[in-house]
Amino acid sequence: MIIGVPKEIKNSEFRVAMTPAGVREFKKHNHTVLIEHGAGLGSSITDKEYKDAGAELVDKDELFKRSEMIYKVKEILPEEYKYLRKGLVIFTYIHSNAHVEETDALLENKVVGIAYEDIEDENHKFPLLRPMSEIAGKGGVLAACQFMQKIHGGRGLLLSKVYGVPTPEITVIGSGYAGIGAAELAAGLGNKVTLLDINFDKMEQAKALLPANVEFLYSNESNIIQRLKKSDVIINCVLWPKWRKDHLISRDMLKYMKSGSMIVDVSCDDGGAVETCRSTSYDNPVYFEEGIMHYCVDNIPSSFSNTSTYALTSATLPYALEIANKGYDKALIENVKLRRGLTCYFGDLTLKETGVKQNRPYKEPEDVLKINQK
Repeated sequence: MIIGVPKEIKNSEFRVAMTPAGVREFKKHNHTVLIEHGAGLGSSITDKEYKDAGAELVDKDELFKRSEMIYKVKEILPEEYKYLRKGLVIFTYIHSNAHVEETDALLENKVVGIAYEDIEDENHKFPLLRPMSEIAGKGGVLAACQFMQKIHGGRGLLLSKVYGVPTPEITVIGSGYAGIGAAELAAGLGNKVTLLDINFDKMEQAKALLPANVEFLYSNESNIIQRLKKSDVIINCVLWPKWRKDHLISRDMLKYMKSGSMIVDVSCDDGGAVETCRSTSYDNPVYFEEGIMHYCVDNIPSSFSNTSTYALTSATLPYALEIANKGYDKALIENVKLRRGLTCYFGDLTLKETGVKQNRPYKEPEDVLKINQK
């Protein structure tokens, strides 16, 4: 198979989908790897390193023209729609539910879209979200530290324990990988940290990993309101179901928050768990709603691009190799975890959550693959 790795064009996106080690793995299996010139520079990987590993360095037009599978990091953007064609495999974070025009383009061009974020293992966890989640959670805390500074429009609060002044309070919602990462760093800086979740087993596991200055509360409206009143920073790490119309924190609930407090939405589901969340970029990372600063950058791990690239590619590479080695049909049929990531297939939407949220017809992945096998 010919695998193409383009340079990411999303604003402030510096990750790349493959490292030189990944190139060597594909070459060992007799695949061809095309890397766009400069694709790895944002992650401190040079073209020479890719070439030495066996990749061909090409421009974007040639890459998309020759590739059978596009292996990337972020969603397909409008500038890339012209490259889509029937049967082209797109393996990346697609986030189809949040991008109606992208979904239109994928369906109209009859591509095979497989989304990192929807690949689910037997324990109902998301292995290709996990490596980015911890980095995003910790990056969210660092963003709060930055934008709480007066020079960045914040209250001038140092998010750390300082003797002689009240200790800042940080609330983290969600005890998954992002939540644990956020709570670990926030607690390590000496803050009073409260972690909320609805799953007692997950909180029990988190408790074993986190220091003593982390308190655990069941996530219900009463406890959330209590934390809104007391917290200097709220960090949302809950992946909100794409079809839900309600919110954990509604616009009306912002009235409970202290003046100068802040919301960091690591999950960054527009209008999701936090009603007032809307995706931002590093050009304009913060905005105010009801007097509360919001930080909703949707690619936090890109700030730590070298670390993120190596963490992400170690998780995605086995799946990408399986697609290349077996072909997408056989790989999708034989691997149920991979199949759960199938977003679209030759013009059919195959992701239920996107169908529900966007009011589109959809088919189960098993149905389209079975039809294809007749």
